[in-house]
Amino acid sequence: MSLHCENIIKTYSGKDVLQDVTLDLQPGKIYGLIGRNGAGKTTLLSILSAQNPASRGTVTLDGEPVWEHRKSLAKICFSRELNANAESGLASMKAKEYLRIASTYYEDWDKALEERLVKLFDLNVKKKFGKMNKGLLSMITIIVALCSKAPYTFLDEPVAGLDVVARERFYKLLLEEYTGSGRTFVVSTHIIEEAADVLEEVIILHEGRILIEADTQAFVDSAVHVSGKAEEVDAATAGLEAHHPETVGRSKGVTVFLKPGQSVDESYDVSVQPVSLQRAFVALCGEEEAK
Repeated sequence: MSLHCENIIKTYSGKDVLQDVTLDLQPGKIYGLIGRNGAGKTTLLSILSAQNPASRGTVTLDGEPVWEHRKSLAKICFSRELNANAESGLASMKAKEYLRIASTYYEDWDKALEERLVKLFDLNVKKKFGKMNKGLLSMITIIVALCSKAPYTFLDEPVAGLDVVARERFYKLLLEEYTGSGRTFVVSTHIIEEAADVLEEVIILHEGRILIEADTQAFVDSAVHVSGKAEEVDAATAGLEAHHPETVGRSKGVTVFLKPGQSVDESYDVSVQPVSLQRAFVALCGEEEAK
C-alpha cells in the first residue's frame, strides 16, 4: 500500500511553489523531508494528506485517489504545527477538547497511548492553547500523530520549541511506535543532525523540486569533504561533483558527491573526511551563500 504522487504542481499567485514533484512513499519506513524555508515542504505534505488541492497532478493511496476519498483519508494523518493566535480560532480551545476531536476522526485512535503520553509529557490538558508555549503545542501535535495510528503519518517540525531532553524522548517514542506498528512516518525538520539516525530515507526538497530521494546512509556515505591547498583540492577532485567551495587564503575545502566507482585522487596532498547529513544538505542547498 504505497502513497504515490505524480507530477504535482502547486501554484500560488502565479508562482509554482511545487514543480513537477513525483514521489512514492513505501509502507514501513521513516522518511526525512528536509529543505530550506520556502522549499515547499509543508505544502507538499498538505497536498499528500488532501488538506490542500494540487494545481495539477495526482495523489493516490494503494491506487485510490486521496482527494475527497474517505477510505484513503482515514489512513493518513498530517499533524502540523499549531497556530494558537487569536485569528486562528484555536486560542480558546483546551487541549483535551482538541484531542477528543482528533480521536473521533481516526478510527484506530489509541486512547491508552494518549493517556500515557499526556502523563509522560506532564501535559495539563485543561489548559487552553492560547496559554501554551511552542513546546507544549508541539507535544500536542506529537500525541495526535502517534495516537492516530494512521498507516501514513506526517509530522511537520514536531520538535519545534522542545528542549533537548524532550526532543530525545520524541525520537525514542517515534522509533518505538515505528518498530511496533510498521507505520510509515514522514518527518519534516530543520534540526537535521538529531533526526539523522532515525531517518531511513531522506527526501531533499529545494526550490519546489525534489533534489534527492535516497537511502539516508547511502546518501551520506557518498559525500566527503576534501580540503587542502586550493590547487591540490582542484586536482584531486577534477571531474567529480563538487559543491560549496570554501576558500581561506590558499586553502580550500569542497564537499564532493561520489558516484559508484568514483573516488578522490588521494595521491595529492589533501584531507578527505566523511560528512554528516546536515553538512551534505548544506553543500547541496546552500550554494548561494558560498558564492
